[in-house]
Amino acid sequence: MTTTWLERRRSRIDDIAGGRSLGAEALRRLRREPAAIAGGIIIGLFVVVAALAPLIAPHSATEAFPQLQENLRPGQIPGPQEGFPLGSDQLGRDFFSRMLLASQQTLLVGVLATLIGLAVGLVIGTIAGALGGWVDTVLMRVTDVLLAIPSLLLAISVAALAASPSQTSVIIAVSIVSVPIFARLLRGSMLSQRHSDHVVAATALGVKRPAVVLRHMLPNAIGPVIVQATLTLATAILDAAALSFLGLGDADPGRAEWGLMLAQAQTYLDVRPALAFYPAIAIILVALGFTLLGESLREAIDPKGRR
Repeated sequence: MTTTWLERRRSRIDDIAGGRSLGAEALRRLRREPAAIAGGIIIGLFVVVAALAPLIAPHSATEAFPQLQENLRPGQIPGPQEGFPLGSDQLGRDFFSRMLLASQQTLLVGVLATLIGLAVGLVIGTIAGALGGWVDTVLMRVTDVLLAIPSLLLAISVAALAASPSQTSVIIAVSIVSVPIFARLLRGSMLSQRHSDHVVAATALGVKRPAVVLRHMLPNAIGPVIVQATLTLATAILDAAALSFLGLGDADPGRAEWGLMLAQAQTYLDVRPALAFYPAIAIILVALGFTLLGESLREAIDPKGRR
């Protein structure tokens, strides 16, 4: 009985000292990190607003209202009034509703671009890290060329190749920018897994290479890539807004999108600077939220940072 009690006691001590899983330990550290909490709150609010925008927006994003248009002048744009908390835009449309509905476009473009870039990057990184040799060399040299080009310049170049500007071309352009980042990061993680004990043991037991890669190497190497995806979301949102601002986004001028709204407001900065102020602040806050959470998550899963 004494031995059993001692064994249980030692087991509890081991659990307390270092028995937490990586996920549980990372979650514990995130709960204590103010930056992670702030980032989570910002992202949570953004996702809720984007998901419920059609329900909570009081008006249509494209409809012009007579009570707003009657006060439009060459040097005057109506400000906040009853029923229109943020006033009018340059065409007499409800600016508050447009801000809410534009969050959907921002979330859609950011998430889709990141997912596409992540999927393609995973394929390239897995092939390069698993096969090595000349395949690795060729793929990584192409990746190096893409990484050598500034991300925004690369996105502009890709978007400019489209026959006509559209939301699809923006998503493709932004996703291509993130592919080399994910590919190189995963390839490095895969290489570090090659000589790990579980991979060596599986190989010694005669497990085929595809099974070793998919069951042993990839699951243990993908963690940093997922964390990077959170940071890439911030970059994707900024790049997508920049493309729309430069006129390489959706060709429909009536679409509610923060980057496009920011571009349209440049002509009216002297008349009503709030038309540029609100979209700019929204873009900055959302990008900041993903950056704070991504950086905190990266530190939380880093074993060197554990206390």
